[in-house]
Amino acid sequence: MIGMFYLVKCASIILICTPIFFQIKVILEDLYVQKILPYHYTSQSQELAHKYDSSRMKVDHLDVKFGTNTYDPDPFSQLHNGNISRQEYPQKENATILMLVRNEELEGALESMRSLEDRFNKEYHYDWTFLNDVPFTTAFIMATTAMASGKTQYGLIPSEDWDRPVWIEDDKFTKCMKKMEEEDVMYGDSVSYRNMCRFNSGYFFRQELLMDYDYYFRVEPNVGYFCDLPYDPFKVLRERKAKYGFVISLYEYENTIPTLWDAVSDYIIEDDGKDVHMDQNHYGFLTDKSQIGRYLPATESNSDYNLCHFWSNFEVGDLNFFRSEQYLNYFNHLDSKGGFYYERWGDAPVHSIGASLLLKQDEIVHFDQISYCHPPFYTCPTSMYARLDQRCICDSENEYSIDIKPHSCLMRWWKNGSGKYFIKEG
Repeated sequence: MIGMFYLVKCASIILICTPIFFQIKVILEDLYVQKILPYHYTSQSQELAHKYDSSRMKVDHLDVKFGTNTYDPDPFSQLHNGNISRQEYPQKENATILMLVRNEELEGALESMRSLEDRFNKEYHYDWTFLNDVPFTTAFIMATTAMASGKTQYGLIPSEDWDRPVWIEDDKFTKCMKKMEEEDVMYGDSVSYRNMCRFNSGYFFRQELLMDYDYYFRVEPNVGYFCDLPYDPFKVLRERKAKYGFVISLYEYENTIPTLWDAVSDYIIEDDGKDVHMDQNHYGFLTDKSQIGRYLPATESNSDYNLCHFWSNFEVGDLNFFRSEQYLNYFNHLDSKGGFYYERWGDAPVHSIGASLLLKQDEIVHFDQISYCHPPFYTCPTSMYARLDQRCICDSENEYSIDIKPHSCLMRWWKNGSGKYFIKEG
C-alpha cells in the first residue's frame, strides 16, 4: 500500500514538472541553435577562409597586386617570411614621366597613365610632370594624382616659351598659314600646334620643374602600351651612356617642312665639324634613299633628306643633351629661320635630325621590345615567346603593326643606325 502511495506521488510530481522540463528543453534548443551552432560553423568558416592565406596573399599590411603570371602556388612567400620589405622597389633613375596636355584632354591623359602605370610604373613609382600653357583645373589635378603611383607636379608654361615670338612677321605668317590651309596641310591652319612644335623642339627641357631631372619619358594623351615593359628604359640609357631612345620611325610629310633641310644644311656648313662629326653620327640614316630589300623609300623628297624621323610622341631622352650648347646652337639656328611658323616644322624631325647629327652611333637606342600604340600605328614584338613573357595583347601581323611596313623607316635605321638586335635591350 505504501509502495502504491509513493508511485502515485512520483507520478503526480512528474505531471506537475513536465511543463518545466519542456520549457528547459525549449531553452536549451534555442541556445544550441542561436549560439552554439552558429559559433561552431563560424569558427569552421573562419578557419577555412584563412587556411590558404599564405598563397592567396590576403594580408592587409602588404601593398601588393594579386595578379601574377607565375604558377608558383606561393609566389609571395619571401614577403611572408620577411625576406623582402614592402618598401623595396626597383632602383629608380633620376627621371620623370612628362606629359604636355590640356585640361580638356583629361580622359585621354588618364587612359595613357593607366596603361603605362599598369605596364611599367607601378613597379617603379616614377614622378609624373604635367605641363600646360594655361593653369590646370582642380579636377585635372585630382584625377591624375589619383591615377599616378609616383608623385605628381604641374607646371604653367611661361608665355615667352610658348607663344609666337614677336620677331615673326604678322603679315607673312598669316599668308603662309592661309596658303597651307588651302593646300590641306595637316594642322596647317593651327597656331597652337605650331606653338607646341616649337616648344617641344627647344623649350620643354628649360622648364623649372624639370631642372633637377636627368631623364624624361614623353607620354601623350590617348596612347597605349600593349605589353609589360621588359626593362626600365631610363636604366638602359644610363648603362649604355645613351642619350635618346625611340620605338617607331616613319616618313615625315614634306609639305610641312619644305625648307627644313636647307636650314639644316646651312647649319652643318656653319658648324664646320665643331659639333657635327660625320664619321661618328647617323647622317646616313637621314639621307639613305637606296632600296632595302623590296622597298624604296615610301615617299620621294626634293632634298637629300629622306624624310625619316623618330616618332617623338614616344621618346625617352637625356635632358642634359637637350640642354647642351651643341643642341641649343642647332635649335637656335633653325628657330632663326622662322620655319616653325612660316611653315609647320614638327618637333619629331627637329629632334630626329638633331640627335642623328650630334650623337654618336651608340648613343641612340631603338627600344625593340616595347609595344607602343599611337593611333593608327603600333609596335608589337614579333617573337611569340616575348609576347607571352610580356603579357602582350597585340598582333604583330596586323596591318597597323608598323615595324617592317613600307612606310616605316626602321629598316633604314637597322642599316645605317645601330643595327638590329634580337635580344632584350635591358
